[in-house]
Amino acid sequence: MRVLGIETSCDETGIAIYCTEQGLLGQALHSQVAMHEQYGGVVPELASRDHIQRITPLVRETLKQSGLAIQEIDGIAWTEGPGLAGALLVGAGTGAALAWALGKPGIGVHHLEGHLLSPLLAPERPPMPFVALLVSGGHTQLLEVESIGHYRLLGETLDDAAGEAFDKSAKLLGLGYPGGPALSRLAAQGRPGKFRLPRPMLNDPGLTFSFSGLKTAVRSRVMAGIPDEATRADLALEIESAITEVLAVKAARAVAQTGLRRLVVAGGVSANRQLRERLAEASRKQGFECWFPPPALCTDNGAMIAFAGALRL
Repeated sequence: MRVLGIETSCDETGIAIYCTEQGLLGQALHSQVAMHEQYGGVVPELASRDHIQRITPLVRETLKQSGLAIQEIDGIAWTEGPGLAGALLVGAGTGAALAWALGKPGIGVHHLEGHLLSPLLAPERPPMPFVALLVSGGHTQLLEVESIGHYRLLGETLDDAAGEAFDKSAKLLGLGYPGGPALSRLAAQGRPGKFRLPRPMLNDPGLTFSFSGLKTAVRSRVMAGIPDEATRADLALEIESAITEVLAVKAARAVAQTGLRRLVVAGGVSANRQLRERLAEASRKQGFECWFPPPALCTDNGAMIAFAGALRL
């Protein structure tokens, strides 16, 4: 089965074609980062209008890559949410219209399920069941994944998501958009041990997260003054360390509590280098396997939607 996937949940227009026998046949992605950068964040109306302009050319580009005609597509999948309402409407409208016009099945895919299953697109797939750490700008969750469509929530954030904590802290430091990657680049120049920020709920035996207190601590430190660029880099490193330590400890705890021996990490923050290093170290110490999606598939993309749609159909 060859499925065309459409992702338009926020500020990236992603199109891909996935074949259940041959794998990923083609994909195209347009990012709106440059357009939203001057506003310091995503402007929903501008995002929706840009999706309208980009989606048809990207579908054509992906078909050309795959060497297929549109009539050879066996099904259509699109992101049905969560996301920006107007942006989602563009993808859903296009996907449903294509499915109707071609007389092929169409299906809406939950955005988080797309991220959750994206590591299965890697050449070596993690076998189920496994524990999943789903960590992005809007969501931080731990789940037990038994099989496709059978997920059990183990814990989630009570307030800010980890990606949100990255972005808001970056804004407090005066960094550009998108904030998370900018903060990580600055943190690479920092000196460890110069600051100490709280690790919210780190010692709580449960699997819930909270990052709003960390954000408040960052705000207080910034208001006290940052004398130079080196000090700002030191603070950025401590912010990254605080977030990734909490994520790694809670994820390893989930593996231990469930008795499963595999951890899959997905979502935009899964591309963070320090998080990957911490989890790799935890997996060596506790003796479990740790799986990540390819870096190109960590952020929003059409491939994960095409893949999840193909499995569902």
